[in-house]
Amino acid sequence: MYNGRVIICDDEVEILRYLSKILTAKGLDLEVFSSGTSLMSFLENHGVDAADLLLLDVRMPDLDGLEILQRVKKMNLEVPVVMMTAYASINSAIEAMKLGAYDYVTKPFPKEKIFGILEKVLERKELLKENSALKDELGIPSPSTPLVFSSESFRRVHEMAMLVAQSESNVVILGESGTGKELVASLIHNNSPRAKERFLTINCAALSDTLLESQLFGHVRGAFTGAVNAQKGLLDAANNGTLFLDEVGDMSPAIQAKLLRVLQEGDFIPVGDTKARSVDIRFVAATNKDLEEEVRQKRFREDLYFRLNVISLHLPPLRERGDDIELLARHFLTKYAARMKREITDFTREAMQLLTSYNWPGNIRELENAIERAAILTRGHTITAETLPVWRNPQPAEAKTGVSRLVSLETVEREHILHVLKASGNNKSRAAKILEIARRTLDRKIEEYGLEDGGSR
Repeated sequence: MYNGRVIICDDEVEILRYLSKILTAKGLDLEVFSSGTSLMSFLENHGVDAADLLLLDVRMPDLDGLEILQRVKKMNLEVPVVMMTAYASINSAIEAMKLGAYDYVTKPFPKEKIFGILEKVLERKELLKENSALKDELGIPSPSTPLVFSSESFRRVHEMAMLVAQSESNVVILGESGTGKELVASLIHNNSPRAKERFLTINCAALSDTLLESQLFGHVRGAFTGAVNAQKGLLDAANNGTLFLDEVGDMSPAIQAKLLRVLQEGDFIPVGDTKARSVDIRFVAATNKDLEEEVRQKRFREDLYFRLNVISLHLPPLRERGDDIELLARHFLTKYAARMKREITDFTREAMQLLTSYNWPGNIRELENAIERAAILTRGHTITAETLPVWRNPQPAEAKTGVSRLVSLETVEREHILHVLKASGNNKSRAAKILEIARRTLDRKIEEYGLEDGGSR
């Protein structure tokens, strides 16, 4: 027996009767529609809570199934869509998958085929729910942005990620804050042999050493003050799956040493315990630091670096993805317009020029924040320049003259932090969120760079 809700849309009475019979017998709640128009009316009224699975006929007299699929994706309804057709066509199958269909079946299909798809969908739903609960407990944000791109620079990264996904090797993802490292890590997992297992994440910079150790390795009852009950860690939870270590460059030497054992021996000892537990985990790590420099400065273990860095991917900053800015801006507009139930559909020419000419030091995270702000402030159906944050920052002198000013990485980081602090109204918490670093890390860098008067709160 299953626990879930399925929507069926098909103009063939026999198919509706067949599917209703076999799915009802499995304990599923059903919504059945014989036309695309009635289905769309239902989805528009019920939104993302509509169902766990949508079974959709490709050919219907009033509204084509592929067109419905496009509308579902534009509405950001996160429901897996399985296309059904009596006309086996490779072209229509390819088109459906390109548009975001979860799967594609040809009529007549045995009930085992539908049950197999349903089991995968419901299993994935439960895993996502458990992962979300773990993230909520740890205060870890879940990525909600799909990989949206057309630029050649990111296309190369995407192709490499898809190739890397087929291996079992550990991966390090490098790049500035806000470039989408967790999304690429998720892409690698979802296209790997471990895709059916868990993908869990932890931000190594957001937790104290004690809490990070406990969350990673777990602890036994009485291991430390306050350890009233035993708790399994993420290493246990991610067994046979993938564990994403975000901001791994901020991990302390003590935790690095314990993590090295996991990578070398495939086992670990929970805090306060004496027995080792075996695990099989693929690690994907990310950092905005230069790990090679961290190794040279003895701040990151060389042996751990080589264990993690079997394959490395470098994500380009948004300023090097000019072709993607408009695509991403329109994606975020669709997302927030739907969330706010607003009919905001476009940008003025001036607004788009402002977006595409800015160099986005906060990368995709900063762009998303800007579009969300604009969607809130916009009164009509179009985003104007006035609703966007007032950057309009003039090009630096060296950009106008064509002469590049060579500066140290430290200088670039200092200037970037100062810029984000100013852009966020000197709000340290908001600046840390844009920079995708822990508040305590930002405080340390402010002190290190002598920016004490640059922020508050």
